[in-house]
Amino acid sequence: MIGLIGAMALEVDEIRSLLHERKKISVGCTDFYEGKLHGKSVVIATCGIGKVNAALCAQAMLLHFQPRLIINIGVGGGLLGGMRIGDIAIASSVVQHDMDTTPLGEPRGFISNLQLVQMQCSGQAVQALAAAAKTLENVQVHIGVIATGDCFVNKQGMKDELVRHFDAIACEMEGAAIGQVCALHNVPFCVIRAISDGADDDSPKDFATFAKQAAEQSAALLLNAFQNDDMVTL
Repeated sequence: MIGLIGAMALEVDEIRSLLHERKKISVGCTDFYEGKLHGKSVVIATCGIGKVNAALCAQAMLLHFQPRLIINIGVGGGLLGGMRIGDIAIASSVVQHDMDTTPLGEPRGFISNLQLVQMQCSGQAVQALAAAAKTLENVQVHIGVIATGDCFVNKQGMKDELVRHFDAIACEMEGAAIGQVCALHNVPFCVIRAISDGADDDSPKDFATFAKQAAEQSAALLLNAFQNDDMVTL
């Protein structure tokens, strides 16, 4: 079984609507939907925005459904020059950019119970998703670090800082929290984001305008991946 988590309903509703043999299972405060997607067993949840919501959902999913892989899907802010709305960012690793114990002599983003900053995504999943993304029309695919934090990035200075500190290609608010939970449970994970805005002064307006469009790209990528037999072996 593969687990799919999105922060907002618009990021997962289309995929959930395509599930066969769908059944709803509530665990704690989260509704999970189990079923078949192109013949493959999946469980889907909407976690809510932010790291705590994402971690709670991932923990419940892992303990109750035991997925062999969790994919966090959705939209995010683009940090690279030339990124366009709808382009795809696939995480090779994730960081929590707002985790800061630097006064203790540790690097920014350091996760103490993992003793690292970057949490590595499943290489097999990255390859499968990148291959599926290439089938989308007029979309650039970027692979690299995705930075997670409990803030909506909408300032050029902060955007530049994320690139400088972490060499990040995109930012969002859930992926590295899910990554931390998965790493602690030794379960592979991956994070994909379709670009909804440029993480700059125009981001609030662009996000409101383009989030749905970007979410559709993220869903299209995932559906393409699930039609590929490579997903069976992940």
